[in-house]
Formats: sequence, structure tokens, C-alpha cells
Amino acid sequence: MSKVELTLALSRYDHTEDLVTGRVPVEGVDLNCLDLPLHDIFYRFIHFRDFDLAEMSMAKYVSLVSQGDASVTALPVFPSRVARHSSIYVRRDGPVKKPADLARRRIGVPEWAQTAAVYSRGLLMHHFGIDLSSIDWFQAGEDETGRREKVKLKLPSGLSLSSVSDKTLTQMLSSGELDAILVAQPPRRFLEGGSNIVRLFDDYLEQEQRYARETKILPIMHTVAMKRSILDRWPWVAGNLMSGFEQAKNNSLERALYAGVTRFPIPWCFEYARQAQEIWGEDYWPYGVERNRVTLDLFLQYAYEQGVCHKRLEPEDLFPSQVLSQYRV
Repeated sequence: MSKVELTLALSRYDHTEDLVTGRVPVEGVDLNCLDLPLHDIFYRFIHFRDFDLAEMSMAKYVSLVSQGDASVTALPVFPSRVARHSSIYVRRDGPVKKPADLARRRIGVPEWAQTAAVYSRGLLMHHFGIDLSSIDWFQAGEDETGRREKVKLKLPSGLSLSSVSDKTLTQMLSSGELDAILVAQPPRRFLEGGSNIVRLFDDYLEQEQRYARETKILPIMHTVAMKRSILDRWPWVAGNLMSGFEQAKNNSLERALYAGVTRFPIPWCFEYARQAQEIWGEDYWPYGVERNRVTLDLFLQYAYEQGVCHKRLEPEDLFPSQVLSQYRV
């Protein structure tokens, strides 16, 4: 029987590398893997379904599901996970010195339905007691103008969100038009140095590690989405893909933990991997639903409260039954 030919658009990760290169084959599937800029992948898959499978923003995916879009589904594969205390930026000479100072301020986001911003706003609301409706919110591109929302929102009553097309978040923060920005990637001016932009938390690493130890949560940023038509035609494909992603990830964890060779250009990477195991267990980058239920439940709560999800979803609503029955742990 000939193999099913599928196109997968995915960023480069060591934990997917063996799948992408074919070192880990997917039974019955011939994968054509494309390495494209991440925002291009998101835009092209969300608007045009240009690929059979694609890395996808978790926030945008759950938003589509909550609106009844049945044309896509996803594998409980999470290629990108990032703690988000480090994603809040303010002015060095500005009025915001601590989280409580963010109340009743002007704060910018690249998109309201950006996954990183959902987590950051959840931290503000649930960990620092800030009423999100007390804030004047602004949406604009981080370092380039013209960015727009990619999914329809259902904002809570009383929440103010204004779109700005002719300025960037970085410009507005630097000039004092904004008091803070919540962004997935550090602003260019911050990376270049010499600007007045700083992180709200100087000790963000300590804050994020404490949060991880207390909650066991490492925020999920992306999933791997696929056209529902693929699953309808070949129901077995989801399980075989899941097995391939799992094996590739396990291979990567072995490489990260091996102290004899520096396989990553990160000094002591094996020691950092060992520390991660102390927090999250032997498999500190788990796929599947059950081992990610706390994180998924939290994110779905945040997304619903903030109007990214149009209704409250459960983790089981996000993934196909074939995978849920195969990966119960």
C-alpha cells in the first residue's frame, strides 16, 4: 500500500528534528517538512490551510475550536513551551516598578489572541490581583506596524482594546504612550541595549522557577494542528504521527541529558535538563492530555475569561478521539 503524502510546516526544534529528517519514520506516512518563518506558518494555515499539518498558536487554535470551526483538529504535541514572567516589559524611568503598578495603566499587546499574552494577563489577574478591565489595552505590532488579530474575539464587557496601525508597541512604550507591553519575544531595542526598556522582573528566572515548582506548569505556546479532512480520510494517521513525535522528543531528551558530549551550544545543558526533571519528572516535556491537564485547564480558563475562547472548553475538546484513547497517560 502506498504511503499517505502529507506536508508539515514546523519551526526547527531539536525535539522534532528526528521526525523532520526521517530518522524517526511515521508508519504509513511520507512527510514533506517545511521550515518557514513562524508567523508565516500561522498566517498561511489559519487563513488558507496551505499545509496538511502545521505548528499553530495555542490561543488561535482554541479560539477557532470555541467558535465551532471543525475544519481543523490538533495533536497533543507541544513544540514550544515558555514561562512568561519574562514577557512583561516597562520603561526604566516609567511609573511601573512592581506588578501592582500595572492597574489602571496603558498596556500593549501584539495580538489579544497571542498565547504569550494570554498567560501574562492570567498572571496579572490571578497571581497579582489586577482587574484587567481597569487597564487601557492597545494592540499593535511589536517592532513592525500593521499587525492585526487573526481570529475573532469575544471581549468581556467593560474591557477596552484599541488597535493602532501606524505605530509599534516598542515606539509607544519608549515614548511614554504605553506604560508596559506583554510580548512573546524581547523587543529589538531591548536586545540592542541602550534603550529605556527593561523587564518588569529583574529576577524573572527566579520568579519563573518558583512558579514552576509551585504549580508544575510550563506554559504551552504551540500545538500541531491538522486539517480535519486528513483525519476523516485516514483515521489512523493521527496515532502514527503522535507516535513519531513522541519518539523524536524522547530521542532529544536523551541527547539533552547526556553529559559526555555537548550536543547543544549551551554550557551545562545536561545540568539544566536534570534540574527540569526535578520539577516536572523524568519526561519534563510531556505530550498527551493527562500529563498536561493542569496546564491545559489553566490556559482554557484564561482564554475564556479574556474573550479569546467564545465558550469554556475542556482539554478533550481540543484533540481527536483516536489520540485521546491512545494516549491516556
